[in-house]
Amino acid sequence: MQRYPVRASHRSRLQPDALELAARTHFGEATRQGEEVTGRFGAISRLVVKGSGRELSVELSMDPKVPEETARETIARYNRFLQDVTGYTSKERARRLKKAAPE
Repeated sequence: MQRYPVRASHRSRLQPDALELAARTHFGEATRQGEEVTGRFGAISRLVVKGSGRELSVELSMDPKVPEETARETIARYNRFLQDVTGYTSKERARRLKKAAPE
């Protein structure tokens, strides 16, 4: 499970309804089960997201046997989804995760 920090201005997007809407927007389909939102798209065989405090918790299962074009589109959509929900670009997320990692 990966945890992503969320900008203060985007924390309202951690609500289950908002997460479900974002997942539907970026992946086409999503279902809500309590606090968790589940979806799938392309190389993502299972995506489970949940807002927890000031962070977004993501559990992700990928299928490595998809065509390269599908994998690229999946990664692009996943990054747009994370940016929409967290408020951070992929470079900003990587920098924050690197800072938070124990050395």
